[in-house]
Amino acid sequence: MTQPPAQRFQPPAIDKLPEDIRARILAVQEKSGFVPNVFLSLAYRPDEFRAFFAYHDALMEKDSALSKAEREMIVVATSAANQCQYCVIAHGAILRIRAKNPVIADQIAVNYRKADITPRQRAMLDFAMKVSRAAEEVAEADFAALAALGFSDDDIWDIAAIAAFFALSNRMANVTAMRPNDEFYMLGRLPK
Repeated sequence: MTQPPAQRFQPPAIDKLPEDIRARILAVQEKSGFVPNVFLSLAYRPDEFRAFFAYHDALMEKDSALSKAEREMIVVATSAANQCQYCVIAHGAILRIRAKNPVIADQIAVNYRKADITPRQRAMLDFAMKVSRAAEEVAEADFAALAALGFSDDDIWDIAAIAAFFALSNRMANVTAMRPNDEFYMLGRLPK
């Protein structure tokens, strides 16, 4: 069995981090009961940590016509295509919780085209995948098809921005050999 690569970019100890980053990490730990490894890995570069999470929050936490579960669907589908173990597992857990569906994340990660989602959500993921894998091919016909399903220009921007942002996240997670926390694997699978 191949062992994962050793983590080259070791983050500083939490007590050595800048106060704002330490406070954010401790708040996440208090809410979830553990510190997701993405917070520790990205703390290696504090300015980039701040920029990353500011953009993450702007995309994933704002009011939007896309539900929070749909945004997580985009992350899981594109992260699976980008072979990002961390994001598929971590955001799969968040998707299960937000969709209140214990199997949806697995379906989307394996093959979203066969998942139990609506045709509108399938079109959303088709576009997200195109942005993630072949953005140079995006054309007016893509916008027209999404508009015909009721997506506004702002919705289309959100789909594209989430796919593009997580392409960056997927690549950094792979470069840093970021591993999903064990806690993510069972979240949202069984009723509380």
